[in-house]
Amino acid sequence: MTMQDDIHVDGPGAIYLSEYFLELNEGAGFLNTLSDDDRKTVRRHGTRCSFSKGEGIFHQGTAHTGVWIIEKGRVRTFYTGPSGREITLAYWSAGHFVGGPEVFGRGRHVWSGDALDDCQLLFLSGTSLKTLVREIPEVAIAVIDGLVAKGKSYSALIQMLGTRTVSERLRQLLVILADAHGRDEGDCIIVDRSLTYEQIAAIVGATRQWVTQSLDKLKSAGVLEITRTEIIIRNLESLEE
Repeated sequence: MTMQDDIHVDGPGAIYLSEYFLELNEGAGFLNTLSDDDRKTVRRHGTRCSFSKGEGIFHQGTAHTGVWIIEKGRVRTFYTGPSGREITLAYWSAGHFVGGPEVFGRGRHVWSGDALDDCQLLFLSGTSLKTLVREIPEVAIAVIDGLVAKGKSYSALIQMLGTRTVSERLRQLLVILADAHGRDEGDCIIVDRSLTYEQIAAIVGATRQWVTQSLDKLKSAGVLEITRTEIIIRNLESLEE
């Protein structure tokens, strides 16, 4: 991977294709509504675990065993087709949980999850979570709210994949990064931290070569610039069109 193949994105929060920016981080406060005592009870039922960057957390086709609450780092969820091609569903940040939708440990995973960064997670087995739901009503509400947020996110993703061209999806992703992770500097919006061209391709459902060509066109049109550390968006209105 060459230096020019890196795009840098900054800031916490989930990333996935959606029309609705305000809903991107719904579900991040999975345990925030619980009392201190209830949170301690949840943690006693859980197991702290660490995953290195790039390490698999759960795998498509394997049995559900429970859920992982992200305490530090980011987790990518993705689907692998019969041809081996992957599409990224979302990047989840601290506070979100991954490993559903079978939160009580039934069935098999229909997608995979791996660590985008070095991660610290709290694993709750399906059995433990079922016990907590029965004993603490607030945990049941938190689980329902979390599943609602996940359902809305994947519904938004399906809508984008089904109704937007790949070019529109790329532009929308850039708008999302600007809105959720950008900072204003003069007439520009600056976005920090890294996503590679290949990772962007997996989000929008394209090839890396296509992403490279499309971003080069946007650069030639004066819409944006890409440096080693930043995306500099000079014409957000053009992307929004």
